Amino acid sequence: MPDATILAAALVNGATQGAIYALIALGLTLIYGVLHIINFAHGAALMAALYAVLLLFTGLGVDPYVALPIVTAGMFALGYALQRMVIGPASHGRDENILLVTLGVAILLENLALVAFKSDTRTIDTPYAFATVDVGGVLIAVPKLAALGGALAMTAALFWLIERTDLGRAIRAVAKERQGARLCGIDVEHVFALCYGIGLACVGAAACFLLPSYYVNPTVGGGFVLIAFTVVVLGGMGSFVGALVGGFVVGLAESLGGLAGITLGWGENMGQLGIFLVFIAVLLFRPQGLFGARG
Repeated sequence: MPDATILAAALVNGATQGAIYALIALGLTLIYGVLHIINFAHGAALMAALYAVLLLFTGLGVDPYVALPIVTAGMFALGYALQRMVIGPASHGRDENILLVTLGVAILLENLALVAFKSDTRTIDTPYAFATVDVGGVLIAVPKLAALGGALAMTAALFWLIERTDLGRAIRAVAKERQGARLCGIDVEHVFALCYGIGLACVGAAACFLLPSYYVNPTVGGGFVLIAFTVVVLGGMGSFVGALVGGFVVGLAESLGGLAGITLGWGENMGQLGIFLVFIAVLLFRPQGLFGARG
């Protein structure tokens, strides 16, 4: 049995990782909730955002946290343009076409990254990369603490946008009944593009919080987006609260599962198993997810 300090550190680590998962999953949830599609390009978009942070740091000396508004705005613009100029026109109103187009976008982005950066794994070296803060006797890495606070702040901003603004009301109207929203004068195609842009802005923010303590290569997005899909289904398809809670559940399950595996001598890969054990248990007893509505 691990002592209290190690257990507390595992809980904090799980919470910080869960906040990142939640932020990535919120983008997926928004896109699914409004466009009613699974965005296969989400992982590739995260990879592109990580490379943008890397280039800003290595080329211009811009700190990843300072780069947050730049990368977030850039990913929003990329998402808006993709939806308005590529995904929307190519779909011809059919959801299955959108799935294929987003898959094609993902393949294109990954191969462009391979051409530009090869398959090398890259990291950045910041002055605070190995700095820690003592919180109640638990040493927390500064990048982890910044990721937790930043992800929670971005999540709160997204909730405010959806619940308290005219744009949020338009988004909720389109998600509930797009034809009725169109009859009320809402530009549905514009809302679609905005939602796709906001979804990619979420991964742009996640990239800024990730890179100080993580790495980037052309395939890095695959692992994150697989977990993000798990979070979305676990929390309930289309539920923002579910994505937030599901992110923390998955992060804690991964961290505590890894700790249990190390303690028992089974290796830290037990963390990944812990995620899917929790996922299977939730779907067995609540198939619609934690906060999803029954069909």
